[in-house]
Amino acid sequence: MSERDPIRVFITHTFEESEDYLRVFEFLEGVDRFFYLNVSKPENIPSAGGEEAIKDELIAQIKASESIIVLPQVYEQRNELVSFMMDVADANDISIIAIRPFGGKTETPEAVADRAKVTLDWNAREIADTLTFLARGETTQRWEVVDFPGLDSDESN
Repeated sequence: MSERDPIRVFITHTFEESEDYLRVFEFLEGVDRFFYLNVSKPENIPSAGGEEAIKDELIAQIKASESIIVLPQVYEQRNELVSFMMDVADANDISIIAIRPFGGKTETPEAVADRAKVTLDWNAREIADTLTFLARGETTQRWEVVDFPGLDSDESN
């Protein structure tokens, strides 16, 4: 993955930008050296053709992705449409990632958790690392840095 070859990601939407939809991008933008291309286009709502045109537009967006992120908030709004999105991803061997509801007050719907390869908390590095691994099979080799208050660099108090 590089600036010239970003990971193509689709975020579930109902042709509007929900809070969680926007939050995913805020999180991804905060990760150093993580390059992605958003292939979900909520603004591309078909003006004619009804439900079939909507499904055709979603199929095109999902097929352009390497991985999809399913947002429970969107599933709660239109579970049949999000189930369709997951069907399209499965049919095209595109990995499904679920992100738990923001704030932790509710659980990820079972229908989403059962179909996702991974269910994540809202953690920017974890989301980016999982996308990198599932989309490209690459590991990031990041190390977690733990700071112990009260100790300076020479390990004295």
